Amino acid sequence: MTEAPAWLHGQPHEWVERDGVEYLLLGTAHVSRESVEAVRDAIGSGGFDAVAVELDEQRLQALTDTESLARLDLVEVIRSGRTAMFAANLALAGYQRRLAEQLGIEPGAELKRAVLEARARELPVHLIDRDVGLTFRRASARLGWWGRAKLGGGLLTSLFVSEEVSDEQIEKLKQGDMLEASFEEFASDSPDIYETVIAERDHYMAARLRQLREDTNLDGQVRVLAVVGAGHLRGLAAHLRTDTAPAADIRAELESVPQKSSIPWFTIGLAAFVLGGFAWGFWQGGLDVGTDLLLQWVLATGILGAIGCAIAGGHPLSILVAFLASPITPLHPALASGTLSALTEAWIRKPTYADFLALRDDVQTVRGWWRNRVARVLLNFFLTSLGTAIGVWTGGLRMLGRLFG
Repeated sequence: MTEAPAWLHGQPHEWVERDGVEYLLLGTAHVSRESVEAVRDAIGSGGFDAVAVELDEQRLQALTDTESLARLDLVEVIRSGRTAMFAANLALAGYQRRLAEQLGIEPGAELKRAVLEARARELPVHLIDRDVGLTFRRASARLGWWGRAKLGGGLLTSLFVSEEVSDEQIEKLKQGDMLEASFEEFASDSPDIYETVIAERDHYMAARLRQLREDTNLDGQVRVLAVVGAGHLRGLAAHLRTDTAPAADIRAELESVPQKSSIPWFTIGLAAFVLGGFAWGFWQGGLDVGTDLLLQWVLATGILGAIGCAIAGGHPLSILVAFLASPITPLHPALASGTLSALTEAWIRKPTYADFLALRDDVQTVRGWWRNRVARVLLNFFLTSLGTAIGVWTGGLRMLGRLFG
């Protein structure tokens, strides 16, 4: 369609023209200095009216504002149920840090350069990628119970990983996508993960590009430079050429998260089983049997929840809260022992500004997780919840043995 300028030779790219807009889709490698130079030269050529970048607000802030974590309200994160998302972002940051140390270049440097160069030339900048938290929630919603357990367990494990990224992973990253590479560490060989992390985002970014004329309010022929990972190039170009549904409708569909059943059947079933077991024990076996069943449940859940909190280095009051909450919270759909103990920990040992600033470095070592107050609150949440979950199974099995033994 357009003769390629000299600075584009050797760079993966696609030209697409649609609805009076000419798009240059520039495929980049997130760990390549050549990609950074290509982005610089493309914007410096002066041939574009706007620049679109494969970023969302959250990822751009992480790239350009090194102190963004220091302004985070950790208590609000825990209270609003976003603890797992916060941990996912830490895992991604840790993966990027290992790449930067190993390769000597900041992953996503070409995306950051695109934003800074465009702003310096007063060009409109459009962040066309879907929010990373939304992508994570949609990926999780597509998985079954076991898939979510693997994803969560792998995420927790990846927070402690500090070994070098393999050559094979680096080569995949050069041709692929940062989120895909980071998810691959703990969710490999999953078609559902691929569909949500890659294919859906191709569709989403194409819809965002189609909306740029409205967003820029530019008349006449418009040229847009879109800087995206090379792994998105083919799918993005195909959607941009062929999609016929309104772009706003596509965005709305891909920004929605499938809602779980409003009826918490598992919690209801567990509560019915536990409370029914207590009632049967008091009715059939009298005060001794009923009291013994109640005591076994409290000790199994409370002690294991408290042990999880203690392993996380929790304050004595946090451990007490974990012990008191663990027998009750499994029977209530809106409560979690890990949330209550973590909130207590954050209240008693309020993280300092220095803790937030040091967080990305501290989570690269096992010792740092216990030294940093922010990281220790996260450990408190996960390990208390894990201890309570083990306690639920332990207490439930003991109850079954007593009732039917």
